[in-house]
Order: sequence, then C-alpha cells, then structure tokens
Amino acid sequence: MKLMKLCVAFVLVGSAVVVPARALQKRGAAAARGRAADAARHSQEASEVLRKIMSVPDRAIPRDLLESAEAVAVCPGVLKAAFIVGGRKGDCVISRRTQKRQWSAPIFYNLTGGSVGAQIGGSKTDYVLLFMNDEALKGLMGDKFELGGEAEATAGPVGRAAGASTNARLQGGILSYSRSKGAFLGVSLKGVAITPDNDLNEAFYGRKAAELVTNQQDSNVPTQVRALPLTLARYSVRLPNRTRK
Repeated sequence: MKLMKLCVAFVLVGSAVVVPARALQKRGAAAARGRAADAARHSQEASEVLRKIMSVPDRAIPRDLLESAEAVAVCPGVLKAAFIVGGRKGDCVISRRTQKRQWSAPIFYNLTGGSVGAQIGGSKTDYVLLFMNDEALKGLMGDKFELGGEAEATAGPVGRAAGASTNARLQGGILSYSRSKGAFLGVSLKGVAITPDNDLNEAFYGRKAAELVTNQQDSNVPTQVRALPLTLARYSVRLPNRTRK
C-alpha cells in the first residue's frame, strides 16, 4: 500500500513538471504569433499612409526623391497630445536600400518627442522621413537618434516638379513630411527622438535594429511584412515623361 502511494505521488510530481513545460511552449508560440501580427500590422499601416500620400501626384513626395533615397521611414498616426506640456508618441517602420537597390524588410522603431507651451488638445499625424545618404542613416544604428540634435530634418519638397531640385536631392540629409486631416506638406522636425523597437525586431527577426539597418544583403522579405517594401517599390520608380503630340 505504501509503495502504491509513493508511485502515485511520483506520477503526480512528474505530471506537474511536464504540464507547465507544454504550457510554456504554447504560450511562447502564441506570443510569437502575436508579435508577427504586430509586425504585419505596422507594415500594412505604413503602406496605407504612403499609398494615400502618393495617390495625388501633384501634392505627393516626388518620385525622383523616393528613387534616390537610401531609406524611408513611415510613422502612421503619431499621437500629439498636449496639456501645457505636449508630447508625441508613435511607431515607425523603416525600409532601406539593399545592394541591388531593392527595399529591405521593414525595421521597427518608436518615435517620441516633447514640447512645452500653452496647448490643450490632441491630434494624430502621419510622418514620412527620407534618408538621402549614408551619413543620414548613421543615427539609426545607435540606441537613440534625435532630430535637431545629431541631425537636421528639413522640410521636403512636394509635387511633380519639386524633385528635380539637385539641391534637395544631394544636400538634404533627411527630408521630412507630415500628413494631418488630409493636408500633406513638407515640415521640419526638431526635438523628436527615434529609438529602435528591439522587442519587436528581435521577436520577429531574431536581430536588433542596428544589425538590420547595417545589413544591405538582398534577401527575401517575410510574407507578413511585404506591404511597405512593395508600396515603396511601386512609387519609387520614375514615371516616363509624357508629351502631347
């Protein structure tokens, strides 16, 4: 009888060890699916913002500039809330050029910033930043990148003809745009910090943002996050000139 009780106790203890391990595996799988869904949502939202901006060519980002850019950041629905002390908070998705001038898999960042003033209210704004050269990209490889600190983000030109400006293409390190309540324009950004969302990058890619930004190898973009690279590819090709006969 005592031997039977010991056997039962051993089985119960063994079960107690096995069940939590399986439960942890299920939780881990569920968490991975959740992070993959987050990554897909961020890429899709960024794609939608870019598509809406580019749908009106006379008031859009010039295709020449998108074609020349080394990287593009899209930050959808950045919340700007203010009550005396204001602040911005949102997510950014960044895709950079590969060795063959394709667009890389999206890399995930956060955007934050603050301001002080007699403001009351809140609004949501979409931001797009064009990194025009390798020097401008360096800031994204650190833990924190401040616009107006390490680098200036100047207002980008808008419209079909604006991209022809050699000055805008070659001398502008970071060109920035905003879209709020349907209005789209170039805007200078200061006092804004861009920091890597390495929780999401590591969960989805197994690597940190700095490694992903540095890597220019051409590789397949995961299906879940293809939305933004595909949209960038669509709008970064220069349209042929059309002349009437």
